[in-house]
Amino acid sequence: MGNVFRCGGQSLHLSNGGTEVFIDVLMLAVSDLAADEWDYRFAALLTLQDQNVMGRGAVGFDLRDIAWGASTAERDRSKDFVLRATELALGRHRWSELGYDPPFARDYLLQFTSMVTSLVPTDGTQLGGGDFPPPEERAVASCARHRVLSALPHWEGCFLCNRPRPS
Repeated sequence: MGNVFRCGGQSLHLSNGGTEVFIDVLMLAVSDLAADEWDYRFAALLTLQDQNVMGRGAVGFDLRDIAWGASTAERDRSKDFVLRATELALGRHRWSELGYDPPFARDYLLQFTSMVTSLVPTDGTQLGGGDFPPPEERAVASCARHRVLSALPHWEGCFLCNRPRPS
């Protein structure tokens, strides 16, 4: 079973492990760059990709389902935020905190960058009725231990806290 991240005719198909890597490295960057309400909504979307909470093979999203903003300026700013976060992640930002080396993360991030770059959002509505978190569900809580945005109060801690411990 796997997970799919889409944008029009492009898609990023990832195994469960690949999804974990992709979201982990992206979440570290998003957590450090988030400054606007939309950024925190995008962070909340990423927290919903935590398979340790949501279930294996049950995550993914379509970039066209995101409410990018009501105006051209808002859409451009939102898209720029995602591209900046992806670029920061490509620079191996905070990867040393993961406790593992993500060898394929660069490929995932490059493909995702291509998808975001090709996206031309047309208005502030969610085109496919997706699950982009509304403003009241944005990720405003930060794990004090790891400095990562989390989905509190839905579950305690961030993706690093929720990671299963080796037996």
